[in-house]
Amino acid sequence: MEKTGSILIVDDDDDILTAGRLLLRRQFGEVITCRQPEQVPDLLSQHSIDAILLDMNFGPGESSGEQGLFWLQKILEIDPDAVIVMITAHGNIDTAVEAMKRGATDFVAKPWQNEKVVATVSAAVKLHRSRAETESLRKTNQLLVEESVSRGSDIIGESPAIRQLLDVVRRAAPTDANVLILGENGTGKELIAREIHRQSPRSGQAFLSIDMGSISETLFESELFGHRKGAFTDANEDRLGRIQAANGGTLFLDEIGNLPLHLQSKLLSVLEQRQVTPVGSNTPLDFDVRIVAATNVPPSYLRDASHFRPDLLFRLNTVELTIPPLRERADDILPIAQHYLEVYSRKYGGHARRFSRASEQAMLDYEWPGNVRALRHAVERAVILAEDDVLGPADLQLDTGTANTQSLAIAPTILNLDHLEKETIQKALRKHGFNISRAANDLGLTRASLYRRMEKHDI
Repeated sequence: MEKTGSILIVDDDDDILTAGRLLLRRQFGEVITCRQPEQVPDLLSQHSIDAILLDMNFGPGESSGEQGLFWLQKILEIDPDAVIVMITAHGNIDTAVEAMKRGATDFVAKPWQNEKVVATVSAAVKLHRSRAETESLRKTNQLLVEESVSRGSDIIGESPAIRQLLDVVRRAAPTDANVLILGENGTGKELIAREIHRQSPRSGQAFLSIDMGSISETLFESELFGHRKGAFTDANEDRLGRIQAANGGTLFLDEIGNLPLHLQSKLLSVLEQRQVTPVGSNTPLDFDVRIVAATNVPPSYLRDASHFRPDLLFRLNTVELTIPPLRERADDILPIAQHYLEVYSRKYGGHARRFSRASEQAMLDYEWPGNVRALRHAVERAVILAEDDVLGPADLQLDTGTANTQSLAIAPTILNLDHLEKETIQKALRKHGFNISRAANDLGLTRASLYRRMEKHDI
């Protein structure tokens, strides 16, 4: 087995240093010895030390332990996470206890027992690594939190409808009220959810998003509630559910309208009790999570008890927000398009692009059935494919449906399968008002399969 771990022994007794080095190098990758504690700061800067064995006394006649306590404090000032084991004589146990009160991890008495020293140092190394892993996870979590908050800054709009919507967000966000966001696909429901989180007292905690429409029924409880090792086949370890993972923060339940009735009842029970029981466990766990849900289904569908439980709707829509489609807020089209033009111009080539007046008018005249998502894709595609720095209407490739009967009659029949697939998907989406679930059902696809094909064809 490969030996790992770096140990520093600090003692003015050469016999102790030799005995410690010979004993510990059998178990650990590196053992460094030091007679003078004044050298410790340099050694800490030169090596990654997992555990330090520090004598309580240095110099002939010293027995008070004050020197050991002094260097204990100095080392902890240099590295507050340092793991220090004190070396003391049998008569100085009280001083060793005082050292532990001041931050030492443990102590060994000399003359020592080899088994005791190895066990104590091994535990110290494990403690140091655990602290390092915890700090790494804390920093990673902080970065994730900062990323989730920063991503809420892309809400662009000058229309009265958007200003009114953001005003409601401003008033609702500081509360703990559950929020239900309604709107067509591509209107920016997740952006609004992130903005609610960003302006809330929970902004320093996690924002987790989960697509309720894409979770298989068999994995619903495991994904949301977690599971214990051995709860079912392939449950090889404990798994934290999304609800517990978002504890203290915000959980965004996207496409909540596509959740089957029998799973709605399970979600309702958890939200009412504010407790979750992992699969394979009998112990309920408390949680503190704010719920923000969203759906693209119309309000009439949600209020139909045959599709959605009224008690769950009551639980979710303490505050209800509706994002108007882009075609109803023309004032926002050009500012959004300009924003993405600048973003993708930097991403693809770095030189500035601009829209012609004709292309601006074309965007204003277009219905944008895919809303902001479709506008973003059109701008990105234009930036990638356009040969000139001025983008015209043709560069946007908008499906205006203006071809007349004569042109259709003389146009050659297109038999390219990819083209036909894209055209069929677009027809299904338009037919169902860009409702993904209904379009997928009409096409004989799952929601996930339809999303993949939309991504493939840049729809």
